[in-house]
Amino acid sequence: MPDYLRQSLKSSLSSGILILKLVVPFYVLADILLYLDLLRPLSFLFSPVTGLLQLPTEAAMALAAGVLLNLYAAVAFAAPLDLSPYQWTILGVFLGVCHSLPVESAIMKKLGISFLYSTLLRVSMAFLTTLPLLFISPSLITGKSSGHEVQLATYSSISDLLFHSLTGAAILSTKIIALITAIIFVMDLLKRTQYIRNYSQRVQTSFSLLTGQLLGITYGAGILIKEANSGNLQRRDLLFIGTFLMICHSLLEDPLLFVLFGANYWIIIGSRFSMACLAAFLVSRFFIFHQSKKDKKNSSLGRSDDQ
Repeated sequence: MPDYLRQSLKSSLSSGILILKLVVPFYVLADILLYLDLLRPLSFLFSPVTGLLQLPTEAAMALAAGVLLNLYAAVAFAAPLDLSPYQWTILGVFLGVCHSLPVESAIMKKLGISFLYSTLLRVSMAFLTTLPLLFISPSLITGKSSGHEVQLATYSSISDLLFHSLTGAAILSTKIIALITAIIFVMDLLKRTQYIRNYSQRVQTSFSLLTGQLLGITYGAGILIKEANSGNLQRRDLLFIGTFLMICHSLLEDPLLFVLFGANYWIIIGSRFSMACLAAFLVSRFFIFHQSKKDKKNSSLGRSDDQ
């Protein structure tokens, strides 16, 4: 095996394993929380949010499951509520931005983006992205449920739960490592061409954004971690890409969960993409402004020392 392919395999496995250390424990923890019904006592915290989002109070459980665990749990809790296409669209936009906060914020922390920044950004952007929809007439958003049912898995005992949970975690692990490895291999092969070498910085940023948009933060962060460790991406780039992906990621699978129940796919992805572009632009401009002020300060201090 050529040295560059061997290095690609080594870095991809390293990135994949790092992601797994964060994802797998939360995967098992989510199943345990659902099995022991420990999420229900926390759902009251989300009751005020249902009123703001024009959702029934019963949707608090779905919001709690989505924000703290994952979208599959959220959809399973929301499915029996007989929500309208308008309400499913609102839920899809809000939870599309703000879901799986503990695990995905922990992944972003590995990129040097603080847990607090990730959490505050996604919570605030979830409300701001949903806000314009609250002024749209519900009659303008129509859709049809596919009749597909989403239900939470049931287990006969804690040992049965652990067996299925660990099996699911193992399958997820295989998918993560396989996909991250394949993407890194392709990216490293492309980077060896002369054309790509001339635009290497743009290519690395584009690959990370594209992977995150299509497959989600978990896979996109795996690529970012590899590039960050190799020194190919600066802190400004990581902050820009991270901000964008936290608002707009997994545009294939996640929205379709809500479309199954009548949500409008184009409103979900359009609103998230627009807000992601705006937020990433503002963060980038703030970073440039802050760096400029810092450079001027250092420059003035340097002149003072010379005198």
